[in-house]
Amino acid sequence: MSPKEPLESYRSKRDFEKTPEPAGGEEKEIKHPIYVIQKHDASHLHYDLRLEMGGVLKSWAVPKGPSLDPKVKRLAMPTEDHPIGYATFEGVIPEGQYGGGTVMVWDIGTYRNLREEKPEGSRMTIEQSYDQGKIEVFLEGKKLKGSYALIRTGGIEKRGWLFFKMKEPHEGSYEDIEKAAPDSVLTGRTMDEIAKEG
Repeated sequence: MSPKEPLESYRSKRDFEKTPEPAGGEEKEIKHPIYVIQKHDASHLHYDLRLEMGGVLKSWAVPKGPSLDPKVKRLAMPTEDHPIGYATFEGVIPEGQYGGGTVMVWDIGTYRNLREEKPEGSRMTIEQSYDQGKIEVFLEGKKLKGSYALIRTGGIEKRGWLFFKMKEPHEGSYEDIEKAAPDSVLTGRTMDEIAKEG
């Protein structure tokens, strides 16, 4: 996955005497792999999708938030691995620090690797799926529940991915989950409240 120490890139971009972000090394209590989607108001408002994999959170910046509509595909650009403890980080990264701005835990939960549930011979671990560029997971979050895919595309020097809801039977209309549930799942705060209290 990464030729160097998994969090080397993450730590090299941050001054932990100035930013409240975790440096890593925290113990994890939940047995199942976790995922988190953080709303991040930095140079522009976007969402950060993170999946636990190999002891870190593999991360993608998603310019537009997740959709419940399988027809809507969101661009997801990979960023550096984050420590597991980042999953519950909510607050303000100081101005001048990497990613400076307000961070909210918009959704959090666990996931299942759907490709591990396939018939013998076609099963793949989540790490194998990541390396292949085709991830299929079932998210069990506070806001998102269902099957989602991350597919690496051929554009932008093969760095770009697409993040979208997979089709499932018995689905009806699709609400705009960003507008229907905009606040933190950890504290119930708005972005403005986090910014003021941070």
